[in-house]
Parts: sequence; C-alpha cells; structure tokens
Amino acid sequence: MSENLPGGALTPADGLTLSRMGYGAMQLAGPGVFGPPRDREQALAVLRLAVELGVRHIDTSDFYGPVVVNELIREALHPYPRGLHLVTKVGARRGADGSWIPSLQPDDLKAQVRENLQHLGLDALDVVNLRVGAAHTASEAPIGAQFAALAELRQDGLIRQLGLSNATLNQLIEAQAIAPVVTVQNHYNLANREDDALVDRCAAENIAFAPYFPLGGFTPLQSDTLDGVAARLGASPQQVALAWLLQRSPTIVLIPGTSSVAHLRENLAAADLKLPADAIEQLDSIAA
Repeated sequence: MSENLPGGALTPADGLTLSRMGYGAMQLAGPGVFGPPRDREQALAVLRLAVELGVRHIDTSDFYGPVVVNELIREALHPYPRGLHLVTKVGARRGADGSWIPSLQPDDLKAQVRENLQHLGLDALDVVNLRVGAAHTASEAPIGAQFAALAELRQDGLIRQLGLSNATLNQLIEAQAIAPVVTVQNHYNLANREDDALVDRCAAENIAFAPYFPLGGFTPLQSDTLDGVAARLGASPQQVALAWLLQRSPTIVLIPGTSSVAHLRENLAAADLKLPADAIEQLDSIAA
C-alpha cells in the first residue's frame, strides 16, 4: 500500500502507517472554523476525493465547528477504508461566539476523547494529540497530569497512539516519560523555523512531525524568493512550500487544509515535486 501513498509512507508506530501527504479537515467548517460549511456537498466531495487519491492521514478535532467537521468525516467516509488513520486533538472547547477556550482538566480531556469517538463513529481513536499552549504560542507549563489522563484511555483501548500539539521539547520529554509519543503537531513552515531543533529530534526518534499552517496560515506565505523558485520549476508557490517541507525531514507529514477540490488536487501534486539543491538553498534563506 505504501508505494501508492502520496508523498510515500511513514510508520511511527506498529499499526500506524501515515501517508506523508495527508489532509487537514479544519477548513471544512464555516468562517473562523465555526459553524457549518459554506458548501456541504463540496466538503463531502473533498473528503472522498482525498481518500480516493491515496490520502491515509486525516487531521481533525471535535472543536472544529465544533463537531461539524467530525460529523462531515463520518458522513463522507464511514465505514472507514482499511488503512485510513484519523488523527484528532483534545485540549480546547469553543464558546458560543466561536472563541477558543483551553480545556485541559484531565476529566474533561477524557470527555473530549469520548465525544470524538461518538461523532466519528469509532470504538477507538488511532491517534489523539494533546493540544497545549495558546493558538500559536507554546507554553512550558507541565503537562504530566493531562498526558497521563490520555495514557489511561490508551491502556483502556479507547486510544491507540498519543501525540502532542503546540508543544515544546521539554513537554515532549515529559510526555515520553509517561507513554510513547508518535506525533508532534506544531506551527512550522518555510518562514517559521523556530522548531528546527524539534523537527530534527523527531526525525531522530521516528516521530511524525506534522506542521500546521504549512502554507503560512490565515495569512499565506508571501516571498519573492518563493515565487521565483516556483516560476523556475513550473509549480505554484504553495506546491513548492509543501515540497520543501517533505524534503526538510523524513518524518514530516503534511496536513494542508482546503475546502476546494481543485486546491486539494494541487496540494497533493506537490508530493511529486522534487526540489533541486540550489532551490532548497534559496528557500532556506527565507527564514534567515
């Protein structure tokens, strides 16, 4: 199966083989990741096409919508194809106004896991990431009690593997003393290189590193250097930025999000783009 996966495959744990080019479902919700999608049929079509084109790694969470995205995934794909892995997150809830409210009490983390199970229609979740820190700002707060609560659910069979989101190296080390960590999901892209050392640490330990906002986020990457490399290679700047990430580390897995079938095809095509050494050198200069 792995040779047909876009971007190739990564196996960070027994029973978990991810397509390195995955799909992030966040943008299927309405504006501000809140409420229903603008076009429900298009959202369902994007999910089905992603799987049809070989994606075996979908990133989601019950706080997208909230609930909306998980219910779309269930409607589009359940019963889930063999080998498809859903990676979800806990650690926040949404206010009635769409606000993001950190929720890291151990009992509520367990409740969030059960809600994800219910809305996705699963008996066990493939991977649950503990979301720590603020929106794009990591915190060095201890996470032992929170991670231990998820580790209990792993022992109970409700979770197969555990990960972290928006975490620091120290938090990774703290979590690893409690249970294995198979994924780290942090803000990282061509222009945001603060986690370079953590990316390398994950590669050394065969931990999947999933950059969120790989294309810059709500403010897309803007760079004359990126545009120039893309023009020379006959690709879009977005494809070049994704290809750079795939070549940055062998354990990087991508989860670019879109609510458009056309953009989904464009993103997946980046898995076939091989950047020459001089292009990578130019792109590396963006962060510097």
